[in-house]
Amino acid sequence: MNYKKQEIQEHFNDSINDYDKKWILTNTDDLHHEIFNTDYYIIGSYKATQWLGDQVFNIIDFIKEYEQSNFGEVFTDFASPEAIVNMYVYIIGEEIVWDYINQLEVA
Repeated sequence: MNYKKQEIQEHFNDSINDYDKKWILTNTDDLHHEIFNTDYYIIGSYKATQWLGDQVFNIIDFIKEYEQSNFGEVFTDFASPEAIVNMYVYIIGEEIVWDYINQLEVA
């Protein structure tokens, strides 16, 4: 799923500048957690609902599939628009960080 992936990529690009290159190279396993799990991407139900737009049900299905595959059960509270947005961004963030680390390893 690529919904708002470019926006999330831009968030990553802005956030990565806060980290020292040496830290990044020695903490690649923690990079995803630091950028996508130490703070909320969106705060507030109204903002989250607006952000989800007409893709809310597709995003919920995407999250369910991810969590079932990775954890064997679903943990996200789908009654909370904030939880939905932040989990979706967390998942897409994994892909973005993975691509970034792979580029570092090639360079």
